[in-house]
Amino acid sequence: MIIERRDEQAADVRPLNVSTSGSARTTAQQTETFTSDPYAVRREGTLRVQNGIYLLFGILEGLLAIRFVLPLLGANPAAGFAQFIYSVTKPFLAPFVGLFGTTRFGSSVFEVNPLVAILVYALIAWVLVKAIGLVIGDTRRGVRTTSSQIDTRVR
Repeated sequence: MIIERRDEQAADVRPLNVSTSGSARTTAQQTETFTSDPYAVRREGTLRVQNGIYLLFGILEGLLAIRFVLPLLGANPAAGFAQFIYSVTKPFLAPFVGLFGTTRFGSSVFEVNPLVAILVYALIAWVLVKAIGLVIGDTRRGVRTTSSQIDTRVR
């Protein structure tokens, strides 16, 4: 096989012989790099505990809010749903019973105790989450990089 080679500075064209009968060797390298944060698992565990606390206290506060709204709207306390809400929230409202009086407007009853309970339990949830963050939380961040190189020879 003959390939023409041009010299940029000279105007002449010279033929160049290239042999294709020999074997060509090619070497390819592949590098794989993995990056991870060794502290991420602990941070995720702390976050799950904190989110669990917020979930439990959020459910409790939602039930207390329903307990506040039911008598305000004049709901029948003998109804099944009202009895369920009253029985579930009774132990959580017990520390606040008698703290304030109740105001009646016809069939509606305005109770301040569930509102106070909601505020106190929200504060308790916030303090617990912050304490867990301080005790078992991990704010460190790091990068661990692992590289591996693979040589591949093609013949």
